[in-house]
Amino acid sequence: MLRSYALNRILQALVTLVLVSLVVFAGLRALPGDPALAIAGAEADDATLAEIRREHGLDQPLPVQYLTWVGRTLQGDFGESTSTGLPVRDIILSRLPVTLELAALSLLVAALIGVTTGVLAAVRRGGLLDWLGNGIALFGLSIPNFWLGLLCVLVFAVALGVLPASGYLPFTTSPLGNLERMVLPAFVLGSGLAAVLMRQTRSAMLDTLAADFIRTARAKGAGEWRVVGIHALRNSLTTVMTILGLQLGSLISGAVVTEQIFVLPGFGKLMVDSVFTRDYPVIQAAVLLTGAGYIVINLLVDLLYSVLDPRIRVSGAPA
Repeated sequence: MLRSYALNRILQALVTLVLVSLVVFAGLRALPGDPALAIAGAEADDATLAEIRREHGLDQPLPVQYLTWVGRTLQGDFGESTSTGLPVRDIILSRLPVTLELAALSLLVAALIGVTTGVLAAVRRGGLLDWLGNGIALFGLSIPNFWLGLLCVLVFAVALGVLPASGYLPFTTSPLGNLERMVLPAFVLGSGLAAVLMRQTRSAMLDTLAADFIRTARAKGAGEWRVVGIHALRNSLTTVMTILGLQLGSLISGAVVTEQIFVLPGFGKLMVDSVFTRDYPVIQAAVLLTGAGYIVINLLVDLLYSVLDPRIRVSGAPA
């Protein structure tokens, strides 16, 4: 049954989230150096370090520290930044919209380029469009994000002067200015995913176009684009959804580099800056939220399978 499958997947997601929290907590505690010393500075005396440990609960046993952290996290309290003194929740909320917008635009770019070229390459297999699509895929897979980002800045911002080289404007402040500053980062971040989507879409479409029900649809007189756009593409979307879910981690890791190149005040740049300043509360919250987002996206992808493809059987469903 679909309901039992959904409950089972939600339970698995919760267990995975608990394991992620354990890894995040243990990983930060395993880093070399004393967190109290990082907070107080190298000149702090023993009395100051002891007070900081007591204030932040660092003098408690690790299980107690973990349970305290989890309890506060469930209430939305991630503590305070050791470098700025501001609540971590407020810092993350101010940075997260930038990365979410970048990820959404990158997914849009990847879907438009990857799915479109993949479908055209499959329909025109062996032709010019197929060669062109494979060339685009090879281009996207071969070029690193940092090099493509620098090249785009050099061409479109420095040489042509048609787009800003860096910076960020909120969409609510200036919609046009926001889009002008997000076009290049979204293209850079989405190009690698577009290449993966193109290859997978082409492969799935070739398999689907060779299926019996496609020949039946054509025999009944259905138009070619109806066969391709409705019958074949719909049955290939499960592959596309799988790739989008699995590549979310690549988008997040790529956002770190992309945000550094284009000086976007997003989530990825926040994590890099926090690592350099050894801001443990921010790092802990950022990594945990990143893992939670990855888990939620994959859960939603799994639940969408049965909607996109009714042939999929889930957890005890009748054959």
